[in-house]
Amino acid sequence: MNPQAPAYELIEDAPHALRLTLSGDWVQAQAIPDFPALRSELLALSPEQLAVDGSSLGEWDSLLMAFLLQCHSFCSAEQIPFAAHNLPGSANRLLEVATAVPSHQRPQEVRPPLLERLNPLVALRSLWADLRESVAFLGDLGIGLARLVSGRANTRFSDFRHFCYQAGPDAFAIISLTSILVGMILAYLGAVQLKLFGAEIYVADLVLIGMLREMGVLMTAVVMAGRTGAAYAAQLGTMQTNEEIDAITTMGVSPVEFLVLPRVLALLVMLPLLTIYADLLGVIGGAIVAGGMGITMLQYSAQIQDAISLTHFMVGLSKSLVFAVLIAVAGCRSGMQSGRGSAAVGNAATDAVVTAIVYLIVADAAMNIFYQQLGI
Repeated sequence: MNPQAPAYELIEDAPHALRLTLSGDWVQAQAIPDFPALRSELLALSPEQLAVDGSSLGEWDSLLMAFLLQCHSFCSAEQIPFAAHNLPGSANRLLEVATAVPSHQRPQEVRPPLLERLNPLVALRSLWADLRESVAFLGDLGIGLARLVSGRANTRFSDFRHFCYQAGPDAFAIISLTSILVGMILAYLGAVQLKLFGAEIYVADLVLIGMLREMGVLMTAVVMAGRTGAAYAAQLGTMQTNEEIDAITTMGVSPVEFLVLPRVLALLVMLPLLTIYADLLGVIGGAIVAGGMGITMLQYSAQIQDAISLTHFMVGLSKSLVFAVLIAVAGCRSGMQSGRGSAAVGNAATDAVVTAIVYLIVADAAMNIFYQQLGI
């Protein structure tokens, strides 16, 4: 028996009441009529009721059900009563099952009014909630560290070694570029003013102290916040989406000990080393500029030796330890609290970078004030 081409026909049974008659074989081998064409006809006729008649149907498969579901969805969206008559028994049951529960409608994001968003009380409440979550996360991290010291933590050394490599050697290229350029920028800025007094030689002091105390550690931390902090958030957010963190928790393993602690310790070890590396390259970048000003390398090196101080070095190193904890906590917390979905993972990575940079700026200002009060 030759298959008949599938077709439909709209018949007006009564004013504004249409009957959709289906005929032919609605199977995979046939060219099924386009639903957009039917939708255009329905919109033009504006029916108040639509009934599907399947008395002339031949063979059918899932293509028929897909077409019927499109008809049902259109009627639901346009608030048109929908009915089906004379369909094969199994097709009728499938349609009833498919339409028993309304299709999921994604809730529209309702943004508060502008005045409410600018309300300082709303901002303070949001800041307070974020602070509470951060303190709670730090508490869990402290418990994990205590268990690690006592030898009871579920932390693997292989994970720690992997994250050390990810945060350290993999970051050499970008740290090298930014550090040399920052050293050159400091030298150029200082040279403009020092040249007025004939004191170009003190460019070496400016570059050395600026890199050791401030720019070396801060620029390294900002780069690591955008690179490693975002990576931590994306990794943990993806694991949250794939329900891997739920599986770890179900097995009785603490996610903080197993996932967060190796990342925090790796950054805590590698950021001070990267800071020392950045300080050295920044001084080299300053030497490049100093050479263009007529300062010999011997003069530059001698001035560096006179200006270098263990105090300046330790100030930058202490900042690197604090910054490492802040970057790791911001990235891991955003990832652990991520929603489930690709958009949520992206938001978690963005939130990790923004939060880490804010933490860095606030911590840097606070530590500078503290060291100034101590006379360091």
